[in-house]
Amino acid sequence: MNIKKVMIGWLALVMAITFVYPTSLTATEQTVVEASEVIELDVSRSLFSLTELRTVEISADFGEEVDLEQLEIQFGGKSLSEWKKWSGGSNYEGEPFINVIEGPSYVDGTTEVGATVEFGLLYNTSNLSNRTIRTQYQDFIGDYEFALVDPISGEKAATTVTLNVYDEFLFYDELKPAIDEVFASVEADGENDRYLEYQKVGESVEGRDIHFVILARDEAAVDKYLNETLPTALEDPAQLLEKLENGTMGDYQIPIWFNNIHPDEVEGVDAQVELLKKFALEDEVTFTNTDENNNESPVTLHMDGVLDDAIFLYMFTNNPDGRVANTRSNAEGFDLNRDNANQTQVETQQVNELISKWTPLSFVDMHGYVNGFLIEPGTPPHNPNFEYDLLIDNMLEQAHAMGRAGVGSSDLTSYFIAQLEWEDGWDDMTPAYTAMYAMLHGSLGHTVEVPTLSQDSLRAMVGVGLGSTLYVTENKDELYKEQLEIFKRGVNGEDNRAVDEYFVNAAGESIGRVRNGDDSFFPDYYVIPTDDKAQKNILEAHKMAEYLLRNGVKVEETTRQVQVNGTTYPKGTYIVPMNQAKRGLANAVLYSGDNVSDWNAMYDPVVVNFPALRGFDMDEVREEGLFSGKTAEVAEVVVPTSTIKGNGPKQIIKNSTNDTVKFVNAVLADGKSVEVATESKGNIVKGDYLVETEDVRAYANQYYVESHPAGKGANVETQSLTQPKVAATGSDQLHFSLRQLGFELVDAGDANVIVSDGSNFNSEQIAGKSFIGIGGRALRVVEESGLLTDFTTAQTRGNHEGLVKADVNDHPLTAGYEAEELLYVTTGTWITDVPEEAEVLASFSEEDDFYQAGWWPGHEGAKGQTMAFTTQVENTTYTLFANDLAFRGHTEHSYRLLANSIFQSTSN
Repeated sequence: MNIKKVMIGWLALVMAITFVYPTSLTATEQTVVEASEVIELDVSRSLFSLTELRTVEISADFGEEVDLEQLEIQFGGKSLSEWKKWSGGSNYEGEPFINVIEGPSYVDGTTEVGATVEFGLLYNTSNLSNRTIRTQYQDFIGDYEFALVDPISGEKAATTVTLNVYDEFLFYDELKPAIDEVFASVEADGENDRYLEYQKVGESVEGRDIHFVILARDEAAVDKYLNETLPTALEDPAQLLEKLENGTMGDYQIPIWFNNIHPDEVEGVDAQVELLKKFALEDEVTFTNTDENNNESPVTLHMDGVLDDAIFLYMFTNNPDGRVANTRSNAEGFDLNRDNANQTQVETQQVNELISKWTPLSFVDMHGYVNGFLIEPGTPPHNPNFEYDLLIDNMLEQAHAMGRAGVGSSDLTSYFIAQLEWEDGWDDMTPAYTAMYAMLHGSLGHTVEVPTLSQDSLRAMVGVGLGSTLYVTENKDELYKEQLEIFKRGVNGEDNRAVDEYFVNAAGESIGRVRNGDDSFFPDYYVIPTDDKAQKNILEAHKMAEYLLRNGVKVEETTRQVQVNGTTYPKGTYIVPMNQAKRGLANAVLYSGDNVSDWNAMYDPVVVNFPALRGFDMDEVREEGLFSGKTAEVAEVVVPTSTIKGNGPKQIIKNSTNDTVKFVNAVLADGKSVEVATESKGNIVKGDYLVETEDVRAYANQYYVESHPAGKGANVETQSLTQPKVAATGSDQLHFSLRQLGFELVDAGDANVIVSDGSNFNSEQIAGKSFIGIGGRALRVVEESGLLTDFTTAQTRGNHEGLVKADVNDHPLTAGYEAEELLYVTTGTWITDVPEEAEVLASFSEEDDFYQAGWWPGHEGAKGQTMAFTTQVENTTYTLFANDLAFRGHTEHSYRLLANSIFQSTSN
């Protein structure tokens, strides 16, 4: 609960309550002594901080002498002695953190009483980044009554003061009023004609607005950039480069984007509000800069000149729900800074569409907290889809500019750049991070980590924004030339070998982009079929095209049939031409990926490969101009819905898409009949579903299912499905994936199927049910339980991951999958022995190149080993997967393995 209002009138009952948990300290429990009138208490300051020691002079005139020894100073209706320091956990039993250091005493022989009070550090530190503290400190933020009380007469002198974590902190509900106040101040100032625009980007999972503000010299500057400068940069960058070279570019502005995605790393939100105030309201912004020797000097940004060069974009936080809950994750339990490429969450979809629209030159993502003031660029390995040689020098210089301004603006004494200080472990290989995603748009993308949650780090983060602005505006032409060169390489289809020296192996040797014998790292085209003969998942093919458009990638479709090397692509096939400015972003999500397992450390999983993770067919075409004149640009993708053929009594529904699972769950929830085929016969394949035609029609516009009439002669063995009662234990992402598929989750005691990707395992709880275990932790607890004879596993490390070739056996639980698949594995686990009676569902391929991409030192041990099996012991069914079926919502191609296992558990 966040306390923002002072409530006065509680009696002395609360005074007797033991001071244990933070809520016993909040303003809601203030007690006061009854008084006929309240005298004004004069205070030398009214704002106090949880991260900065502060003293205050207080005084009041009671009109007559009082007994100074009896006089009591209260805060929030409590004696100061009751406000005790944190002592660990949720306990507050230490020494008082508010103390009288002088007085009370009379002032100069008058009846005025004065005292000096010190507000110390509630948590014994100015750094509240400790995760235990982070869940509690916000309970103290609010307005409180500060009072001098004479218990004899009942008279009281009081005023309202504020306690905050640092002066600028704002709760989510205070963000929009703070933004509005800036807008109102600009409007009220008759001489301030700067352009401000507020946009609601979209809504969070829980329906909160995502706030976005544009600050520019005028509206014309915004219109010119979005409608003239940027379109030309993306279509004909050489034209703008020529103008910059010959000095005919004229007046233009480039975007500087400030961002926060982890809202419990609070400075990243509040620093942006401070930067908005400074840049929107002040004519001159002066700050202290430092040089490489920490010598200080003042620097002034003349805002009229700055706005001649730049447009400022403020994404105060991508995650409003996290700001309210004081968590880094969103309401679905996802760390959004691991979702920027995959975009499974509504917040990343909406924000990244806007990043794609603006294509900023500078992108600063504001974070905390690491051991030190860290600024990117990151360590190798670097994502090969970056034009790294055109980014790195400027990114290093901008990092220094941000660090020096951050040090000069605060009491921090140093900063460090990850790439210059560390060998590995802070890499920019994955585009899952916001700053890396921005780099794929040609941005100078930086993650900045302040070291502490404190007043001082807030000041440093404001300095970061000032320093980045100074660097960009002082070097605008040169920086923009480099971004245009990135776009030019894309438009010209150029794979420039200047990048190769930056792509190195763990030994520091340059390996360049891995071209596998091709002339270019990039194909000329990616082709995504949309017909049922060449595409195993038509729904995901359309969703891929939709994703690319949303992220600023040009997509075309064939206007007639085209033959390529013996393959016929019908009209309507999606074509991704790679001679375009944003080809690096397209390739980052479509290419097969890299094996970086030689590195000692990686910060996060690196596999993206959408065709494998989402399960659709795609072809590379390496023949320049092959589709020229045979395509039309796609402006909008219409995701298909079901087409029902024939009027027979039943339809056969192919087990081919995740929408099929959603459809089956919806039909079962409505009490309708669903059967699943247990054998293949005629036009029915094992694992297909049989549903009454009228029931299929009822859902045709809600889901995409591939169906055909069963026919009067259809005679195949089937099992009837009942609606499963599913319980999930483990990650929030597993819960999300199950809900995505339409399963209604229940408590474990009410379930007939328990799915787990965690280490919570209760053998009594699963008795008589089906248990589906996913990944290393779930498999290990089953192994340790001893319930399965001869079941053993092996593991390298829990954060190892990769995309592997798998041999998939013909089984009802693998229905809808091919004999050879690419499947995603995380937790570095494989199965070494299975029970004698177990049925193996899938195995790691025995081919030497079974490991395709990712970071998994020691993956060689998994070669040819079991990946998944199912078995029954007494009346309990165990289905165990070493591969991850629901990792962060990214492994959508594996979802049907999970659904098959659940449905099979409830079939009869």
